[in-house]
Amino acid sequence: MTVRTRAAVGGFVALAAVAGLGVYLGRTDFGIDIPLPRPARSCTVAAPAGQLPAGAATNLTLNPEQMANAATISAVGVTMGMSEEAVVVALATAFQESKLENLAGGDRDSIGLFQQRPSQGWGTPEQIRDPRYAATKFYAGLKKVRGWEEMRVTEAAQAVQRSAFPELYEQWKDESQLLASALVGNTVGAVACSVAREPVVRGNAAAAGLVNGLVLDWGEVQTASPAELLGLTVSAADSRVGWRYAHWLVSHAGDHGVKRVRFGDREWTADEGEWSRIDGTTGAGEVVAEVFGDS
Repeated sequence: MTVRTRAAVGGFVALAAVAGLGVYLGRTDFGIDIPLPRPARSCTVAAPAGQLPAGAATNLTLNPEQMANAATISAVGVTMGMSEEAVVVALATAFQESKLENLAGGDRDSIGLFQQRPSQGWGTPEQIRDPRYAATKFYAGLKKVRGWEEMRVTEAAQAVQRSAFPELYEQWKDESQLLASALVGNTVGAVACSVAREPVVRGNAAAAGLVNGLVLDWGEVQTASPAELLGLTVSAADSRVGWRYAHWLVSHAGDHGVKRVRFGDREWTADEGEWSRIDGTTGAGEVVAEVFGDS
């Protein structure tokens, strides 16, 4: 398994801060009205401290790839009937092994989010590169560990991974608790992402890709495509399920050209990159996602 450091996860944030300082100095020192750049593409996860275990982290910054992979890992766990604690273990493992990035290689023949090895029976290289397959295999391994629920995060992860550095998974517990709480739907408006002004995919292709991604991650999902909306609606049995889908949609916004997500009395937009309160509410038990048009 590959050893990763905590510092690497947030490194891009420091670079963005330096770039922002340069723009600020340019505006103030020379009196030139330079348009402020759009913030670097990133995602933040935040939640009130009272909604999390004592001592847990209350905010986290990830890049869009990391956020999308975390959302997929969580969705796979939920659809497999795994608990929130299992999602925490899976996220902590992926943090340590790959920084939540789907790596093409690693130590010896290790591949992907969990740095699983074909030579050790995890699957073919092509299979392991699929985040959904990799997450499914991890959870299947965790299920086989008797009493993992009573173990520390690092002990449960190590029982599956058998790493040469068994204690390193524990350092990601706080971040993983924060992520898991948001992605399983326990926190409201917790995942916010800034995305590119010009999405790679738009229009009907974006809407179709969004439906396909939802089905791949969540299995059977009730969606609809109202005539008045370029996008889709997702049925949610309750608020917790609704926020699972809403946070997933924002996490994958950069991949699927998502322009707007609404649930309850809150709305996330690509322009603002954050959640805000809106007048009125969406339909009962309905998450709304709008994608960018073709022009």
